[in-house]
Amino acid sequence: MAKLSRSEARIRRHRRVRKHVSGTPDRPRLAVFRSLAETYAQVIDDEAGHTLAAASTIDHELRGKVEGKTKTEQARLVGELVARRAKEKGITRVVFDRGGFRYIGRVKALAEAARESGLEF
Repeated sequence: MAKLSRSEARIRRHRRVRKHVSGTPDRPRLAVFRSLAETYAQVIDDEAGHTLAAASTIDHELRGKVEGKTKTEQARLVGELVARRAKEKGITRVVFDRGGFRYIGRVKALAEAARESGLEF
């Protein structure tokens, strides 16, 4: 049997976790994705299949603020922004979906910033 690549292993972990984690209208899912250069976060209602709030490092609102910062600092800004946008829509509680990524570095920074900004999970 061939060895899984890192990306295939992450996708397999993500699918395994997604069997148990889903977003509802009362408690949507905060999904995190990190590429090599960017970090993305979405608040998703899986029952309706809608994205309720989103933020990323390529967002126009953050474009000027992320220049010259480390990727972890950028992820922190994304966490604050997605939390603010979710709270504007009346969302205070979410389920955190780390997307198969380890809970360190950018994923952890984004989660902690979202918590500090008022999201509960």
